[in-house]
Amino acid sequence: MSATALFRGRLLWFEREPAGGDDTTAFHYIEDGAIAVADGTIAWSGDWSELPADYRSDDYVDHRPHLILPGFVDCHIHFPQGQVVASYAGSLLEWLNTYTFVEEQKYADPAHAGRMADRFLSMLLAHGTTTAIAYGSVHKGSVDALLGAAVSRGMRMIAGKVMMDRNAPEPLTDTPQSGYDDTNALIAQWHGKDRVEVAVTPRFALTSTEAQMEMAGALVREHPECLVQTHLSENHREIETVAELFPWSKDYTDIYDHYGLLGPKTLFGHCIHQGPREMERMAESGSVAVFCPTSNLFLGSGLFDLDKMRGTTPATRHAVATDIGGGTNWSMLRTLDEGYKVLNLQGQRYHPLRSFYQATLGNAAALGMEDRIGRLAPGYEADFVVLDSASNPAMALRAETIETLSEELFLLQTLGDDRAVAASIVSGVTAHRRGNA
Repeated sequence: MSATALFRGRLLWFEREPAGGDDTTAFHYIEDGAIAVADGTIAWSGDWSELPADYRSDDYVDHRPHLILPGFVDCHIHFPQGQVVASYAGSLLEWLNTYTFVEEQKYADPAHAGRMADRFLSMLLAHGTTTAIAYGSVHKGSVDALLGAAVSRGMRMIAGKVMMDRNAPEPLTDTPQSGYDDTNALIAQWHGKDRVEVAVTPRFALTSTEAQMEMAGALVREHPECLVQTHLSENHREIETVAELFPWSKDYTDIYDHYGLLGPKTLFGHCIHQGPREMERMAESGSVAVFCPTSNLFLGSGLFDLDKMRGTTPATRHAVATDIGGGTNWSMLRTLDEGYKVLNLQGQRYHPLRSFYQATLGNAAALGMEDRIGRLAPGYEADFVVLDSASNPAMALRAETIETLSEELFLLQTLGDDRAVAASIVSGVTAHRRGNA
């Protein structure tokens, strides 16, 4: 079988989370590597000198000396919030009410949603992100627009219509029944079409009545194939308000547990202020806690405690994400940088090998997709990012003294941004090239 595309460069991918810088069995690093792609899937990867004759060609894309990794995976991002990034606010609820709920009302217009869907995906690719799980607005059409745009680009994308029936402006509210019906319709139309999926998406307990939470639980029972996404324990005032709305609950996590929303397919954004009982229940259920460092810092929400996650039995599954638009940058590189600082403030060291594992295979595993994305291995979907560790003057200056792979990764993480993304490849096709629209 001949390749439909052939790429050359330095290759890096992971098999598991490295225990530290010396854990070389956790990853593959090939100084002069090749990736042969056939029909959107990696047919072969390895050392260029060992490339089988069937895949050899003079027509290949040469990315040397750049580093090729699996495409970044973003585990928590809001499609309608691209134009509220960098909106001045002091806390989560102020930010939601002043900017976000105003902006999201625009997504009732299909033309606006369609235009923004194209820009949203372009921004992801420009920053090296090839897969994301995204929140739409309350409008079914917002998810239609985003998933339709993803299908046209061949991207792997998961999205859900936000369910909100209280504590939001009237134009942004649905009802328990309409939220249920719209989500069912989206699942029927989009889930499993090409490379897109639908997620059950109650925004958070603050904006859903008990009746709507019941409906969300019904959707989870009826569609066990679907991921679930929501928010949990981000802000102290949010937690206090939720406790007032659900006075029977043991704590915030107990509300989701009561309605059957905990489980290995559920991703909870933030998880900053949970107590020991909540953390143990998260761990037992296999739920995923999503670290959103730039958002947590920007809105003054608090510091994500990774050691707390690791200290449960079993360890709590976790992921990392940009959380655009409370998050302040689309780049997973910038996100990893801020995450490093958040953890360092708490005396928790996070080696760059572990950071890049998390942004690729680790996040793929959080989505239950580690058998499809997150590795540069045969049989995997051909999504990858090409990173240039000397992409701006400051990086080039520091790169002159780099001696190890770990140092290079830390440089990319600390000083890199979209300029460090030389190219993003989706299904074996170059979907973004630096300098090109």
